[in-house]
Amino acid sequence: MAATDTPQAGAQAAVTPFGERLLAAARERGGRLCVGIDPHASLLEAWGLSVDVTGLRSFSNICVEAFRDTAALVKPQVAFFEAFGSRGLAVLEDTIGELRDAGALVVADAKRGDIGSTMAGYATAWLEDSSPLCSDAVTLSPYLGYHSLDPAIHVAEATGRGIFVLAATSNPEGRQVQDNTNSHGVTVSQQIVDLAGRTNAAAAARGQAGTMGVVVGATLSNPPQLDELHGPILMPGVGAQGGSAEDVARIAGRSAHLVFPNISRGILSAGPDVEQLRAAVAREAAAFPVD
Repeated sequence: MAATDTPQAGAQAAVTPFGERLLAAARERGGRLCVGIDPHASLLEAWGLSVDVTGLRSFSNICVEAFRDTAALVKPQVAFFEAFGSRGLAVLEDTIGELRDAGALVVADAKRGDIGSTMAGYATAWLEDSSPLCSDAVTLSPYLGYHSLDPAIHVAEATGRGIFVLAATSNPEGRQVQDNTNSHGVTVSQQIVDLAGRTNAAAAARGQAGTMGVVVGATLSNPPQLDELHGPILMPGVGAQGGSAEDVARIAGRSAHLVFPNISRGILSAGPDVEQLRAAVAREAAAFPVD
């Protein structure tokens, strides 16, 4: 290499945004599907497992085996692990690590939100290599103000990891806050989407899907407009909650190729047989191909 071709001292290779990594995973794994790992008591019992840490570990091991190379995105629900205290969190650490070691992308469904050094602590916990809980993405709540999330946004952009910020959730109670409007008639949920779009602006200018995703429910009658997000959309409510592929297309509009429907119960009901779980993932993912 000629001297003039040598990278400048201190230069860093561009970091691939999480949205691009996620689309690549969807291409490799046959569809834009996010599968939940939700070990609540009724599912443990339905799978013939004990409602304790032993059952939790067995449930998680089965999910890892079934989803590690089938789903574009895997979403452990953190609360169900936290319910078992430190031993439950140890199972969560192992679950995240084993999935990521196998090449799966993991979003920790933690829904954290705070300010300043506390938000920085959450960013370290879920997005930094130094943490045993490090995931490829995390769900965060913006309702202490969107820019309270800046410490996590900065880590995500530097590492190529992602954030899914709660914008328009599928629970009916969310309408009390998220459908309120400002003096210009813009809903809270739309303001969150618009701010996430600004975070993704640099990636969008390069023709890439950005780091900042949003959570938008598939059962909403008045969803925010998503065309200018330029980032991934995590869409719960498909399947058992009544949302359909048609609802996904209606809500997403021109951003449909960036939607990752989250299906948990509709797939986990096929367990505990690993092959049946794998077949359920393939069946559901086929409805959401990569364009």
